[in-house]
Amino acid sequence: MSVDVKICGISTPKAMDAAVEAGAAFIGLNFYPPSPRAVTPEDAAALAARVPKGVIKTGLLVDAADETIAAILAAAPLDLLQLHGSETPERTAAVKARFGLPVMKVVKLRQAGDLEAAEPYLAVADRLLFDAKPPAEMKEALPGGNALAFDWSILKGRTWPLPWMLAGGLTVENMAEAVATTAAPALDVASGVEDAPGQKNPEKIRVFLTAAKAL
Repeated sequence: MSVDVKICGISTPKAMDAAVEAGAAFIGLNFYPPSPRAVTPEDAAALAARVPKGVIKTGLLVDAADETIAAILAAAPLDLLQLHGSETPERTAAVKARFGLPVMKVVKLRQAGDLEAAEPYLAVADRLLFDAKPPAEMKEALPGGNALAFDWSILKGRTWPLPWMLAGGLTVENMAEAVATTAAPALDVASGVEDAPGQKNPEKIRVFLTAAKAL
């Protein structure tokens, strides 16, 4: 089956153009300053202006305050807010209500029991994203984009009442196995289309999207 793809952490016009032209369903702009993929609201505005209607402009946020989110949205028109930190269900609902945009909550997985964390968000989020939970010994792990995969069999046979995406260490080489195992309807890739953290390769973006269409 063909799956939708989100290219996350885009920070250059060339990468954005490659993602759009090759058929990304979602593009991700990262607003978490410690990340090598982070952009300012002003940078995001210029990048978002290159995105046609129909491609969902997603803002990655990590435990962001209302003032921070408001400043981002004042500069860059986003379609979806991705909460990638430790936001509670109550905070998730509050962000959705305050800003009037759909919200995608990230749930981080390492073992099957971690799936229980998704349940409280089913009533308040619009989408879920399952990403890898970094090991405790990974001292400088980012909230996401660590090029880590988790045991995809955790999701085998599971269904959710919300649209969802799979993230974590995805590459053009392993995407078919990931989708076959999880039946994920959408994939989120960051490091898998980069030459180095934060350095998107337009050709890798094109190859990833072409391969996803062929699944």
